[in-house]
Amino acid sequence: QVQLVESGGGLVQAGGSLRLFCAASGRAFGSYAMGWFRHAPGYEREIVAAINWRGGNTYYADSVKGRFTISRDNAKITVYLQMNSLKPEDTAVYYCAAKPSRPYSGQYYLDPTDYDYWGQGTQVTVSS
Repeated sequence: QVQLVESGGGLVQAGGSLRLFCAASGRAFGSYAMGWFRHAPGYEREIVAAINWRGGNTYYADSVKGRFTISRDNAKITVYLQMNSLKPEDTAVYYCAAKPSRPYSGQYYLDPTDYDYWGQGTQVTVSS
């Protein structure tokens, strides 16, 4: 089992940057595929980025491609989301999620129902 805690959110002007952190606790973090999702009022929760257990395979939603970068440090049991060139439409609560993964799997997951563990979320607000 793994517990997830997000941090790094805040208020930023359009064009600015933020780095989100997802700190995990529990054993075998390296065997989990991870994802970042966001949920804005009036919208469904959507995938932002996903990464496989080792970090070699990544996915980005079209809306963030080229601006956001997902990465992980299994030694520090942390997943990061670097967000650059932020836009007002990026405003949302951001969640990280974890799913047990087969060792050496290159798979990442895009559907929130695939994930077993979730953090409490961190608010990101981008002003125009």
